[in-house]
Amino acid sequence: MRALVVGGGAREHALAWKLSQGGGVDEIYAAPGNPGMAGIATCVPIAADATVELAEFASSLKVDLTVVGPELPLVLGIADEFARRGLVLVGPSRAAAELEGSKVFTKEFCLRQGIPTPRARVVSDRDQAAAAVKAIGTPVVFKADGLAAGKGVQVCRSGAEVDDAMVRYFEERSFGAAGERVLVEECVGGEEVSFMVLADGASVLPLASARDYKRVGDGDEGPNTGGMGAVSPVPLEPALATAILREIVYPTVAGMAAEGRPYRGVLYAGVMVTAAGPQLLEFNCRLGDPETQAVIPRLEDDLAPLLRAVAAGELGAQRAAWKREAAACVVLAAAGYPGASRRGDPITGLGDALARPGVLVFNGATALEDGRLVTAGGRVLSVVGRGATVSAAVAAAYEAAATVRFEDVQYRRDIGRGLA
Repeated sequence: MRALVVGGGAREHALAWKLSQGGGVDEIYAAPGNPGMAGIATCVPIAADATVELAEFASSLKVDLTVVGPELPLVLGIADEFARRGLVLVGPSRAAAELEGSKVFTKEFCLRQGIPTPRARVVSDRDQAAAAVKAIGTPVVFKADGLAAGKGVQVCRSGAEVDDAMVRYFEERSFGAAGERVLVEECVGGEEVSFMVLADGASVLPLASARDYKRVGDGDEGPNTGGMGAVSPVPLEPALATAILREIVYPTVAGMAAEGRPYRGVLYAGVMVTAAGPQLLEFNCRLGDPETQAVIPRLEDDLAPLLRAVAAGELGAQRAAWKREAAACVVLAAAGYPGASRRGDPITGLGDALARPGVLVFNGATALEDGRLVTAGGRVLSVVGRGATVSAAVAAAYEAAATVRFEDVQYRRDIGRGLA
């Protein structure tokens, strides 16, 4: 079997690594891939959002299975391009991917389908936003409607923070076209849960539980990022999992099918568990990054058969077995992240990290310059530790992370705290 992984980050490296472990995949291609993936896949210089070029490439090689890591190609309609050529791709259509591509669409969809979600108003200028804040009250959350690389959300707990958001969203226009419409949403309290499932348009298969750490600083301080670490598994009461499935996931899959947008692929629900029950904060139409780096190493089964079942609409007969071990991911980021990040700094110590038992390192924003591995953006590496317990996995990840060096490396020191 020939497989194609679309994307070039640590999540895609983890997917390619897992596909390489199974017996059914003979050749793996990655577009565009990264230096870490080059040891297990043939990297091709096609951008992840070049949907037509990717479809033509997969058709020319008769690729049997394509899995898409990032959200942008899905929102742009890569699944539709592949379907027109009769190619197997795991991911929702352009119409179904609007669950991530537009927060306004998702909010209105939830209201139509009776899915619990915080109160919100849709605004497009400062005056409308001020009226929305007055009606909802602080704390309040500002959310850019479109894709913003995980950085389009700002929680405002004071008037000063609301003023700052007003400037960012409506004067500086920090999110470009993604911020032409903004959700001003009630900030609900509780515990946040990452709940990922596979869906084939009708059936659903939950994946292992995970928690990610979005803010750049320890103690969840500082701005939101694409994710600074993750742990799997996390405590998730069976009754809560059942409630999330019953109140959020099943109505979403059924509702999307009823509206003519059958959902096939990974559905990621960001859920806040409130005193009144689970409420949907957002949907993603793909695997989380860095949650994937913690979840995928725990999958006992081969990945390819599960993905093919999703694409074929045959997920109902599938089951997934998970290793009893835990995994923890620590993201090493470049100086400046989540703002403008420094590039070109040499990376050393990877060999020492990988020599440690139970450790995996997935490349994110890396590049080769004169034969040396260097930083190439914000989230440079995902260092994953595995162990019999969450505590052991966290310790393994941090011990390995300490051996990796590049100029002004930054990472959180509290991944897994309270779970270990």
